[in-house]
Amino acid sequence: MSEADLTMGTHHPPGMTIGLPPFVVPAKKMAIWLFIIADAATFAACLVAYGFLRNGTAHWPRPFHSVVNVALMTFILLSSSLTMLLGVRAAKAGDRPAAFRWTMVTMVAGIVFALLHVREWMGLIGEGMTLFHNPWGTGLFGASFFSVTGLHLSHVVGGIVALLVVGLRYRRGRLGDADLEVMGLYWHFVDLVWMFVVPFVYLLNLAR
Repeated sequence: MSEADLTMGTHHPPGMTIGLPPFVVPAKKMAIWLFIIADAATFAACLVAYGFLRNGTAHWPRPFHSVVNVALMTFILLSSSLTMLLGVRAAKAGDRPAAFRWTMVTMVAGIVFALLHVREWMGLIGEGMTLFHNPWGTGLFGASFFSVTGLHLSHVVGGIVALLVVGLRYRRGRLGDADLEVMGLYWHFVDLVWMFVVPFVYLLNLAR
């Protein structure tokens, strides 16, 4: 019996291989999945609360006259999911330069999305919409709109910063493909949430 077996208190027959337990999930990936589950519950609660307010309030404002801006924002965000996927695939293939480039392209797409979002906010504020007042009807619209879209935008901005930090550390060899994959999971989650925000907050509030 070897010293290692004595230390562990177990003895394995000769020729027996010890494999990893099934369904092993790396700690970082488990952490991001737990975060996504908790954050998904937060967004779900916000959207459900928004739905109750909208259905329970007479003369709910419908300030959006076009889907061009939100369609452009959606296209950019969905495209960024594709570039993030390409970056993760390049990382797993061992192509660090390509993985870094795709990660930076994803970051730039996120910046463009955020700028379009802020421009939209400025336009609505310029029309007189605030957290508690707007020229179209109940002030609850402004509070709910800025809360839901602001929560999502904060996740996008956080993702932009994380993409920059993770991308630079990955290029320098301090992080591996698993770290880039974890970053990709977060970014895909942000994109998925947007696909629920668009119909609830925008499409249902198009002017008739």
